[in-house]
Parts: sequence; structure tokens; C-alpha cells
Amino acid sequence: MYAYDRHDRMFVHARVEQFRDQAARRLKGELSEDEFKPLRLQNGLYLQLHAYMLRVAIPYGTLDARQMRQLALIARRHDRGFGHFTTRQNIQFNWIKLEEAADALHLLAEVDMHAIQTSGNCIRNVTADAWAGVAPDEIEDPRIWSEIIRQWSTNHPEFSFLPRKFKIAVTGSPADRAAVKVHDIGLRMHRNAAGETGFEVIVGGGLGRTPIIGTTLKDWLPKRDLLSYLEATLRVYNRYGRRDNIYKARIKILVHELGPEKMRDEVEVEFQTIRDGALALPAETIAEIAAHFAPPRYAKQPGFAPAHETLRRTSPGYRRWVETNVVPHREPGYAIVHFSLKPEGGVPGDATAEQMEAVADLAEKHSLGEIRVTHTQNLVLPHVAVEDLPAVWRAAEAVGFATPNLDLVTDIIACPGLDYCSLANARSIPVAQRITRRFADLGRVHEIGPLSIKISGCINACGHHHIGAIGILGVDKQGEEFYQITLGGNAGPEARLGDLLGPAVSADRVVDTVEAVVEAYLAIRAPGEDFLATYARLGLAPFKERAYAPR
Repeated sequence: MYAYDRHDRMFVHARVEQFRDQAARRLKGELSEDEFKPLRLQNGLYLQLHAYMLRVAIPYGTLDARQMRQLALIARRHDRGFGHFTTRQNIQFNWIKLEEAADALHLLAEVDMHAIQTSGNCIRNVTADAWAGVAPDEIEDPRIWSEIIRQWSTNHPEFSFLPRKFKIAVTGSPADRAAVKVHDIGLRMHRNAAGETGFEVIVGGGLGRTPIIGTTLKDWLPKRDLLSYLEATLRVYNRYGRRDNIYKARIKILVHELGPEKMRDEVEVEFQTIRDGALALPAETIAEIAAHFAPPRYAKQPGFAPAHETLRRTSPGYRRWVETNVVPHREPGYAIVHFSLKPEGGVPGDATAEQMEAVADLAEKHSLGEIRVTHTQNLVLPHVAVEDLPAVWRAAEAVGFATPNLDLVTDIIACPGLDYCSLANARSIPVAQRITRRFADLGRVHEIGPLSIKISGCINACGHHHIGAIGILGVDKQGEEFYQITLGGNAGPEARLGDLLGPAVSADRVVDTVEAVVEAYLAIRAPGEDFLATYARLGLAPFKERAYAPR
């Protein structure tokens, strides 16, 4: 992972002290809330329903055991003993006191972390595939390019006050695990006819009030030109993006209004004027960053792991966990292990300080000290020897992270909703908890198979409901919480937005309606067919009939 140098540390610590002074002036009444708001947002501090919320960046979802322990310390010292991992590889602390916020930022700076540009109209935390560097299907490690983008975009003077927030995601795999098509810019690494690796540049994706799948502006972009093309795209957005209407300010609206061809032409003109300038990436600069992400020195593993094979034969629970939460690694004898932050009745994405410390311990013992955060609100140990899997499973069970439900119906994404968020119309967390209890039978969960449920408490879509196989959106109807349901959404290579099932349902009916949709799927699916395939074949009608049938 990238190691901060002296310059990085000086910058982050200076920002902490700058914010400490700003917060002190606010507490003394020397700054009004209107004056303080842009200052705190530049440092990831939101004012939510009940308290301040601090959003911490985990660049491209990679952190080490030392950093995870520090997050646990912040949770214990400055929050209520837990943190919330988000869909954009951040962690949020929901109960921060303003007088302690700078102390929390100082603790982050001690371990080369920060909350800079996790809010505001700037380029936000750059995200990537949580399996980066270890996935067998990977063309190239996307974290190299995510880090290059992070360094270019941090405190970029031209892009610190964009028309609206801006999000970039990078994948190095044909199986898109970074949802690149629903970001302001998505980068997909692939090879051209000559075998050279470059980027497909997808622009104008996004969810929220106006969900749009991104448009490919460049089919293949050479590596040396990456920053020049990004700079050109941001300049066009900065020049033409709407600032008079917050609902029309995202780049997706600009692409829609200009049209893909006009947008492509505008970017190309700007790109050609700067492509051979200071932003052209020399091979030595790329190599310098790439060296931080060189594969670790793996200990050679035997071809047969006796403890693992024995337990897989004798323990149904272990076998189910291995088949569901453990995936192949590019290095023989190793595996990628997922810790599910979605236990029955739990809050999706939440982890206590004790759980974070346990994950840090396990990372040091079994994963070369490294941890990943997924955009589905789970954690990953990316370097586990197969022979160590039984020990990791037992430890994960002890802290409640061993639920074998990866990509299944109870692996729910949910935003904090009306329990925390001042923008929300309805609660997300209780709905997720009720669904996991309704589908508590793991045998039934595995019979259903892959099926993503995503829940948002408002139209801003922080729970990515538009791209859930079953999406749930909380809406307000004359002061009551109702939920719209969409079907058929997908965040992968064939990304599509879900279709509205029908009228919104009340809070007391939403779980029954989800179950009715699932039962309809089980009744009509073909052998071996997953939910999305069944939906693509038969469409909305059979699900709608079942969901709205009189009870």
C-alpha cells in the first residue's frame, strides 16, 4: 500500500491544526454556522440530525492493521464505540462532538489517514475493486492508478469548488467490482488490439434524483494520458456545469444536455491542448507509484491443506462459509476472505471498536497486515493462506463476522437513513434488520442464491437502490414512511437501473412485499437461473402480480 512521505505528513498535520483553529473560532462564536460550514465540509465534518458526523477516507479501500486499530480508538474515544463503513470505501463516525473533532483528525493523521475531500464540491475519495492486486481475473492493479489520481486531485486548485461533488472509480477487472458505470468518471482497464493496457473512460454516471448509466467518452486511453484526459474532462465540467440549480449540477446532467458527441468533442479539444504538457505521466513516475503496490512476498504453501480439508468435510457451517465468503486468490495456496458486516438483525456496515481491533489482529496474523473495505459495506482479508482458513473462520465467528451471505439476500446495502441523516425521508436500517430476520434461515438464503438488496432513505441514493436486484427507496407520504421498490438493477459490466415495481408500500408492508418478490422468483425461475436472469427473461409482470396480490 502507498506509504506517506514527509510532504504528505506535513500537509495532513497542517490541515488538522488549521481546522482546530477554525473549530475553536466557531465554538467561541467568532464564526457563524454559514461561515463555518464550508470549512468543516472540506474536512469531512457534516452536521446531521443528532450530532456531527465525520467521514474518513479509506483510499481505494486499502488500510493496514495499525490504521484499523486507530479507527477503533476513535470509535471508542470520540464516538459511541462503533463506526459505519460506507458504499464508497469510507468510514463514518456519527456521534462526533465539535470540540473533539480536531482531536479525532489528529489521531487519523498519526496513522497517515484523513477526512480531506470526503465532502464538498470537489473530487471525493477515489474508489477501486476491493480485490485489487489479488484477483485472478485482474489485468492490472487499479490501486496504482487510484493513487496517482488521489495525488493529482488532492487540493487541486482548479477543482476544489466544482459545480457539485465528483466521484471517480477504477477497476482492473472485466468483472466490475467497483461499479464504474455509476460514477462521475469510471475507468475500466483493458487491453487494445496491440496488447497494451489502457483505460476505457466512462463519464456521466450517477444515481440520486436522476439516475444515469455513464457514457463511454474514450474507448481506449494510454496510461501516459490518464491525468491529461481527466483534467480535460473536469475543465469542461467546470466550465459548463450548472451552478444555478443543485439538482442539475452533476456532470451526468451536463453530458445529457450537451449530448455524448458534443461532450466528447469538447473534452477532446481540451485534451489535445494539454496532453503533452506537465500532466503526461512519465514511465518512471508510474513505476515509482507502482512499487508501493508490488505483490508481497508470499510464503510458499503446500499443495494440500489438511486442517482446511478436514474441517470442510466435517463441518457444514465451515463448508458453507468457505463456499460463500471465500474466493480464489491469484497466488496458489492463498484465498480472499470476506467478513460479513450483515449479521441477522444487525446494522449493515457497522463495526464496533472491539470488532475492528479483532480484524486488525487477524490481519496481522493471517493477512500480511492488510485489510480492504468493499463498496458493499463488508471487510476483506486479501492474503489468507488456505491452511489458515479454519482459524480465521473461528475468529470471525467469535466477533460476529462469519455470516455466510456474501452476495445473497441478507448481504444488504443500506444508508444510515432517518436514524441519522438530516436529508432522509424514511428509515433504512430497521427495514434492513427486518429483512435479515425474515430470511434468517441460511438454508433458504442459499436456496435463493445471488440476489442483491439495496436500501436508500431518500432520493440521494446513498444505498445505491437503483442498482439493486431489489431496490428499496424510502419516501415521505404526508408524514408517513413509505417505500418504492425497483427490480432488475445491476452494478456490474452490464449495468442497468432497476424498474419501478408499482405504488410505494407502507413501512409495515415493505418486508412482506420483498418476500413476495422473492417467492415469485423461486416459483418461476428456470433451473440454475439467478434472479437477474429470471427478471431479464420474464420482466416485471409476474413479480408485480405476486407483490400486490391481496393478502
